[in-house]
Amino acid sequence: MSRVSSAERRAALVRAALRVIDRDGVHAATTRMIVAEAGMSLASFHYAFRSRDEMMRELIAFVVADEQRVSLEALDPDADIRSAVRAGMRAYFELLRAHPSREQALQELVQYSLRTPGLEHLPRAQYASYFHTARVLLERGAENAGVQWGLPIEQLARILIAITDGLTVAWLADRDDEAAGTLIDFAADTIGALALSRRSVTPKSS
Repeated sequence: MSRVSSAERRAALVRAALRVIDRDGVHAATTRMIVAEAGMSLASFHYAFRSRDEMMRELIAFVVADEQRVSLEALDPDADIRSAVRAGMRAYFELLRAHPSREQALQELVQYSLRTPGLEHLPRAQYASYFHTARVLLERGAENAGVQWGLPIEQLARILIAITDGLTVAWLADRDDEAAGTLIDFAADTIGALALSRRSVTPKSS
């Protein structure tokens, strides 16, 4: 039998944890349930991860990295900033449509962690990853479009994530693709309007 690498074992456990959370809820995602879902031994889990918390952090990183990848791949280097924001959000939405249970699992993980003493750090880590992804998307889009943002990038990233959160929860509730598209267009137009042409930004005199 071929030896399974640590990275492959970790990835298999993360995917198993997502399936358990989707099917039975976050509270059911114990180490024993996860290894049973993955078809591994408990020793395999502890070989791959030091704790369940570490595994949950990797689960969050796994999903957010995929979201960032598809959003950045959707950017056209010649697009204006509204089109860039729209393309990034649309790419995320298509990922949501393709894997609704995965996003639902992350939503549940936030609420469960906020209610569970000792797990408060997980939502902070999760949203730090979201804000980072939004900053990268906004910075890359502005660079491609030749514009600068009229608000600090940290504020814009929070606005974009707040809108994306609303988009996610609403679509999971009603699966209304048309309404989601309307919200994406509104968000792109609203956020895009906050961009300034670099030629209109006057350098401060020393």
